[in-house]
Amino acid sequence: MSGTITTSFGAITALFAPVEPEFITQLLQEFTADVLWRKRLPYQLSRPMNILVMGIDQVPGVAEDSPDVFEGRSDTLLLVRANPTNKRVSLLSVPRDTQVRIPGIGLAKINQANVYGGAKLAENVLEDTLNNIEIDRYVRVSKGAFRELVEQLGGVEVFVPQPMSYVDNTQKLNIDLQPGWQTLNGEQAEQFARFREEVYGDIGRVQRQQVLLKALRSRVTNVVILPRLPQIIRVMQKYVDTNLSFQEMLALIGFSLDLERDDLKMVMLPGKPSSRNKYFASYWIIDEAGRDRVLEEYFDIKLEQFNYNNIYNSMEVNEISPLENKIAVQNASSYSQAATKFAQYLRDQGFYNVYVVPDWSDKQRFTQVIVQGGYLDSAEVVKNTLGFGKIEAASTGEIGSDFTIRLGEDAINKINLLQK
Repeated sequence: MSGTITTSFGAITALFAPVEPEFITQLLQEFTADVLWRKRLPYQLSRPMNILVMGIDQVPGVAEDSPDVFEGRSDTLLLVRANPTNKRVSLLSVPRDTQVRIPGIGLAKINQANVYGGAKLAENVLEDTLNNIEIDRYVRVSKGAFRELVEQLGGVEVFVPQPMSYVDNTQKLNIDLQPGWQTLNGEQAEQFARFREEVYGDIGRVQRQQVLLKALRSRVTNVVILPRLPQIIRVMQKYVDTNLSFQEMLALIGFSLDLERDDLKMVMLPGKPSSRNKYFASYWIIDEAGRDRVLEEYFDIKLEQFNYNNIYNSMEVNEISPLENKIAVQNASSYSQAATKFAQYLRDQGFYNVYVVPDWSDKQRFTQVIVQGGYLDSAEVVKNTLGFGKIEAASTGEIGSDFTIRLGEDAINKINLLQK
């Protein structure tokens, strides 16, 4: 499909933007008439733009129409880069428990920055945490926005990988979802996003947020939904606080219309959970070398811009060979031994850090090479070694791996060839 149908960034951004619905109506009319409406937009994105997007927790005792609804903790924190140079959107998911230093507070979780100093402090803290990266604009979305958006879109289709049962007392949610493919309504989608499993905790939430973003992208750009966008925008604007100007929004929408489905790259901030009893609270401790590699690959920041304490750290970013990467092999095909056989095949090809993980419960037609750790260049090496599969730039694979190879039915033919 053409990028004008499959792209989501502009469509989703428009939902949370000060763009006049009448203007969107006009654009949609031109779109249905098969007009190249990007060229008709009065503004174009001329330089890369970094945008901080925060989903804000419910603030107890605050009325829904109060501006104070934007002053809670950031349950979701994303850094989005729109780059017209390489025609790509990069999305960095920052776990809410990420350990940072907040001026005047000390060590804290990054989700507290918005409480102590609003969007400006959250921007400053994230800039410092990410090697002084420049954040151009912010978007804060209040509690209730996500549920409303899903309802307005008529639900979103996602695969629920396991039973989810959990009571979130702070956000007044009784989570109860059964496994399998299903179309979730607004309340169920919020349950899916907020479910906090015992093993992976906040990191599992980050993965499900990325799954939902992909589902929203697919739904927003559906030809059935497009004519309804003006009304959806009217409903959604009450949930949004942003310093994006009208002109900037038009430029972002125009930029998005040239994107293809694979031009959206998602990654999670590399790190690991803090050791038990080391801190008063549990944190996500940043892997500094991994962070710097992600900033270079996804956010176009060159290594020489970083301020390293020693040469070893700067060398560590680039010197990991694809053969050293941690590769999880997961079967999603009907052949029970697929993961075992391909794990051995990769070892025979020199990849020595390969391991098999439990089967994925949803059978897939096609194999995915999920770039869990953000190694985009190495992913091509892995894919070429396999000889098939599609690279998925997202952190939705096995936590702890650099890549997760999720084997689909197309792997069976390859196995037959290997056995001849």
